[in-house]
Parts: sequence; C-alpha cells; structure tokens
Amino acid sequence: MATNLDSDTDIATYMTTLGQQARAAARVTARATTAQKNAALLAMAESIQRHRGQLALANQRDLAAGREKGLDAAMLDRLELTPSRIDGMIEGLRQVADLPDPVGEITDMRFRPSGIQVGKMRVPLGVVGIIYESRPNVTCEAASLCLKSGNAVILRGGSEAIHSNQAIAFCIAEGLRVSGISEHAVQVVATTDRAAVGRLITMPAYVDVIVPRGGKSLVERISNEARVPVIKHLDGNCHVYIDDRADMDKAVKVAVNAKTHRYGTCNTMESLLVAEAVAATVLPRLAVAYRAAGVEMRGCAKTMALLDDVLPASEEDWGTEYLAPILSIRVVADLDEAMAHIARYSSAHTEAIITEDIGRAQRFLREVDSSSVMVNASTRFADGFEYGLGAEIGISTDKLHARGPVGLEGLTSQKYIVLGDGHIRQ
Repeated sequence: MATNLDSDTDIATYMTTLGQQARAAARVTARATTAQKNAALLAMAESIQRHRGQLALANQRDLAAGREKGLDAAMLDRLELTPSRIDGMIEGLRQVADLPDPVGEITDMRFRPSGIQVGKMRVPLGVVGIIYESRPNVTCEAASLCLKSGNAVILRGGSEAIHSNQAIAFCIAEGLRVSGISEHAVQVVATTDRAAVGRLITMPAYVDVIVPRGGKSLVERISNEARVPVIKHLDGNCHVYIDDRADMDKAVKVAVNAKTHRYGTCNTMESLLVAEAVAATVLPRLAVAYRAAGVEMRGCAKTMALLDDVLPASEEDWGTEYLAPILSIRVVADLDEAMAHIARYSSAHTEAIITEDIGRAQRFLREVDSSSVMVNASTRFADGFEYGLGAEIGISTDKLHARGPVGLEGLTSQKYIVLGDGHIRQ
C-alpha cells in the first residue's frame, strides 16, 4: 500500500530506513548462491502467476486514476498491465534465472615474479537505486537483474503506477521469503512524494549507484542533483551514414528499418547522413519507403533539391531525438564530414555506417565515440537482448564503468584478488 508521509522529516527517516535495510541486505545477496537467487526468481514468477488477478485489479486502479488526471494515450499504454505483459514479466523472471551468474567469476590469474598470483573477481556493486516512470513491468525486470547480479535494490516507480508497483512488490517479497533471501534485498518505495527521489539520490552511505529510466527531464534532474554515481543516457540521437561505397540495396533496407521499425525507442535512427556521390541514387528510393510509412522528412538544401516533399531542417533538428515518424536528412561530402557531423550532434548512443569498404568501416568503428558503433546493421540492434545479455537494466552513454546496454555484468564490478603461500615483500 502507498504510504502517506506528512513532512520532510518523515521522508528523510523513511528513506534512511530503506537505505539501512538495503545496505544490510546487500551483504546477504552478495553471498547468496546461484541456486538461492534462481529459486527466488522462480518463486517470484510463481507468485505473480498466482496473484495475477490482484495485479490486474491494482493496475485498473492506476489506469482509472490516470484517466482522471488526463494522462495521454501513450502514457496510459505504458502504464497498462495487459495479460500478455504479465505473461512477459513471468517469462522474464524465468529467463533471468537461466542466465549465467557473473558473481564470483575469477579471471586473469597470473603469477608475478614475487611468486604471488594476481587476478580479478567479479563482485556486486552493492545497493542500486532505480528511478523510473510509467511502466510497472520495470519493477519486476529491474528487481530480477539486480538480484541475479547479487545486489540489493531500492525501486522508485512513477506515482501513476503506485498500486501496480506495490502489488508486484508483494509478489517479489513472497519469492524472497521462500528462498531465504532477505526481503529487504528488493524494496519498492511506498510513497509518491517526490522528496523521496531527492533523498534516494543523495544517500551515498547507503546507495552505491543510481539508474534513472525515463524521459530526458528526469535523467537531467537526477544527473544534476545526485551525490551518488549515475548510470545514464539522456537521449538517443542515433545516426546512419550511407557511404558512397555502400551496397545500395543494403543501405535502403537498413535505413528504412532503423527509422520505421519502432519510433519511440532510444535506438531508432533520428538522422540520416548520405554521401553526396550516391545521394541522387539512394535518396529517392528511401523517400518512397518513408512516405509509405508516413515519415516526415526534414533535410538540408541538397536533400531538398533531390526530393520534392522535404521540409527544411533547422539547426535544432540535427540534435533532436524525435521519438516520432520524423527524420532529419543531410547530404555530406564524405566519411570525414559524416563523422564530424556525428561528433557535433550525436548523443553518443548508437551510430551505423553502410559501406563495403573495409578500411572506411574500420575508421568508423575506431573514430566514432558512441556506446554502440555498427557496420551494415540497423541501429535497432542496440539492445541488451540482441547483444546476448539476456536482458538489460538500461543503456549507458557514459564512458566509465558501464557503456552501452547494461546487463548483469554491468551491475557488477571487479576487485583484485591475490593468492600467496606465506609470501612477504622483499
């Protein structure tokens, strides 16, 4: 149930208690065996299956409240827990249980001249705080990944999903009890007061890392105000560059898919760059497909000279993540101009080159500084599941610790371990 707290003092006390409980639980999850963690995940799945009726009723309360507040159709769609989405939550828990456990993995062991052995062991981060909006299925997904990677987690969902999230939290707690892992390993914040977020992101004594999942305004706020390290990406202004040595059939196929497969995702292409030497050949073919899909095209002067129904692109367009059937198109002189454009306007999420020239492909891979860089493939592949991670907690465009899709390994770190036999330093 939602908790109503009357003052900033109450919020501070409540969040400190959650933090203390999470810190104590993190020691338990860190030493939990793979069998224990998998048992908890499977028990959670069984609990959701048993209580799916209650989940649906709680979700209906959130949907009704959302309609009263005037939430738009897209927000209501993200909020809804359909039967298939509940099935997806159950299957997701089972899939995470099947994933390899990264915790305790030892790598790079080697003997040193002194006789000691030095290597690295993969360990949990500790306590993860996750702040997200709308989609209550994130509660289940985030909890499963944090638990399997040996972390404790504090989850703060959007106020619009409070009843759904609390119903899911009940099932998670039931699964933890069955497995013998502390119920405090996964805690869902039970208040809708926004001050709780401010406390969560400023408790370095209890929280080791924050993961914000939501719109740009949420991520910017968290990044600016947090006193805890943040794994983040602000937006996904992704590019595809069609080189003059590209296979044009491949180029059309990839550039259409990268834009039209889904519009509202962070790995959707928002800007298309085309080498001038092939622009007159490939752009008319692409325009046919984009018109059929209802994509509004905004282009540079050279693009507008080749296509009749293109609106002029503004300076703002080049840096915009549309999340909509809108595409900015620029004709560039060559690979160098394409990479310069990407360096200036990209959000460092995902970029792709379409080319049959190995040397140019290698230059693009080396020189483009984004979290995912691709050759002859759609940007839509920038996804934890597609990369073989099983699932992801989000995408990171940071350069330290985790970069790109963050799966189980991204929720861990490494520490050095040393093995000796009475060795002393001379």
